Amino acid sequence: RVDNMIIQSISLLDQLDKDINTFSMRVREWYGYHFPELIKIVSENYTYCRLAKFIGNRKELSEESLEGLEEIVMDAAKAQAILEASRSSMGMDISPLDLINIESFSSRVISLSEYRKGLQEYLRSKMSQVAPSLSALIGEVVGARLISHAGSLTNLAKYPASTVQILGAEKALFRALKTRGNTPKYGLIFHSTFIGRAAAKNKGRISRYLANKCTIASRIDCFSEIPTSVFGDKLREQVEERLAFYETGEAPRKNLEVMKEAIAEASEVVAEVKRKQEKKEKKKKKREKRRLEALAAAAEEAENVEVNDMETKKKKKKKKQQELESELEPEAALELEENGLQEEEEEEAVPKKKRKRAVEADQEEEEEEKKKKRKKKKKAAQDSEED
Repeated sequence: RVDNMIIQSISLLDQLDKDINTFSMRVREWYGYHFPELIKIVSENYTYCRLAKFIGNRKELSEESLEGLEEIVMDAAKAQAILEASRSSMGMDISPLDLINIESFSSRVISLSEYRKGLQEYLRSKMSQVAPSLSALIGEVVGARLISHAGSLTNLAKYPASTVQILGAEKALFRALKTRGNTPKYGLIFHSTFIGRAAAKNKGRISRYLANKCTIASRIDCFSEIPTSVFGDKLREQVEERLAFYETGEAPRKNLEVMKEAIAEASEVVAEVKRKQEKKEKKKKKREKRRLEALAAAAEEAENVEVNDMETKKKKKKKKQQELESELEPEAALELEENGLQEEEEEEAVPKKKRKRAVEADQEEEEEEKKKKRKKKKKAAQDSEED
């Protein structure tokens, strides 16, 4: 399981939340000098930054820009209130250069918050691939936090339920052990919806039950060959039934029955997934075969083209030779042949010794010429020195 990407993305999400909050507060303070009434009308950071970028100078706002305000705020009454507030605002005037800086900074904050949304979608897709049961039981964000805090999905699967229950509340646990006070009932699990819905007296019991189900879900995700969300859905139903039992007293189903149902459903889902995988593999093999056949056909065509080119070249050469032979008269051809034979006979008649002597004589003449040239150079050098 590639759980490292989940750890990195959830830590980046937390960092982005802090940074976006800080930057949006900076935009509020900065733009609040010019248009302080906007803070009271719009409380959400993302919409405030979009409005600050859209409005710019509040004195330029008119009824024509009402449609744009409605698109951003998604409320006609709020858009009208912003327009009226801009006409009777107590804010100070602002220079165009300051407005440009505020708009550029607010656009950066908007892009960061949009990137955060994309990152959240990426985290959901990763959790559905790596730990579908855990994400179906407790949610993608809380499940990712548990995996990140444990270090990996394998480490989380190794933990007992009592450890999973107080993951994230280590400080409170050690403080309680030091002072011999009450130990914490929940850690990161507290952010799930189940504990918030339970009554105050049942929060500890439901957190213990939920931690137990989380360990089962993490172990199923970690050690199953093809992870599915079937077990997570069934475990979630069990927690819902336990909540109803605490409120109304209605007896929940037994764990054995639920797990039998889950195993039956999971086997069907796994069979379907395997069929799909086999189909994909068959399609891949077919594509590979087609590709190889196409490559082989292309190679054969290239070879055939080369052979044809060679044959055409040979035919052209033969044609040229035939044309040359036809152009030459028969008598000229005979004379050429006779001259060639005479030259060959004369060369054979010349003895080898005479050839050697002639070569040696040529070499001696070349050496004498070289000596004469050297003497001339020396004389010229001596004359120049005397002058």
